[in-house]
Amino acid sequence: MTTTLTNPLDLVPTINGVALVQPGEQLAADELRQRACTELLRQAAMQAGLLAADDPAPEAGATSEAASSAIEALLDSALQMPEPSDEACRRHHAANTARYAVGEKALVRHVLFAVTPGVDVNALRQRAEACLLDVRCATPAADGAVDRFAEVAASTSNCPSGAEGGELGWLGTDDCAPEFGRELFGHLEIGVLPRLVHSRFGLHVVEVRAREAGTVPSYESVRSAVAQSMRQQSFATALRQYLQLLAGQARLVGVDLDAADSPLVQ
Repeated sequence: MTTTLTNPLDLVPTINGVALVQPGEQLAADELRQRACTELLRQAAMQAGLLAADDPAPEAGATSEAASSAIEALLDSALQMPEPSDEACRRHHAANTARYAVGEKALVRHVLFAVTPGVDVNALRQRAEACLLDVRCATPAADGAVDRFAEVAASTSNCPSGAEGGELGWLGTDDCAPEFGRELFGHLEIGVLPRLVHSRFGLHVVEVRAREAGTVPSYESVRSAVAQSMRQQSFATALRQYLQLLAGQARLVGVDLDAADSPLVQ
């Protein structure tokens, strides 16, 4: 069951009466959903007898060490995933060859909106989305013309690269945070990406200026990596379904788990 906020100022988001936020704390919708999913699993671990009933409620989203271990044990028993067959792995590899390319590089520049302690994340996201729209609407700079992306990076970016127009140079998969790299590599897009890129550092407006294709190894040489990717996909699907089951049995106030996939399964 999902209860939608009618007035966010009047209700504290809760799962079965357990508050998800501290007094005065403001969270982005994705982070709130992540806390809600974690709390659903923590309470399920209690019901399964894997966690003491007096386990303290999370503080600022941080669960106890016992709760983390209990959730892991819960998922090990509750989620049953079949081992991917060799045939399924081969099909996956054939359909996603770019994902397994070796030596792929991208010429990148960005505008960083850093998430720092105390920042209003919703306001930050709105600024980042406005910036993304701005640079996507700008006409590509001709020789001698104003480069809008570089101009915005210089005036707005929280990264030192802003002084260089946001230029990060040629990046490989080992040159950036994994969550940033997943948005850059294994794709064919050139130009300003049509979505904000999320990383541990904040929100990025990203332009890919050029690409160098890597070499695609044979299936046999990446078989174990393909199988692991398939296992992760199966786990994500099973976890999503399990969370939907738990949510249907819980009393949710002030959080909408149907709005997007949980960050836990991405």
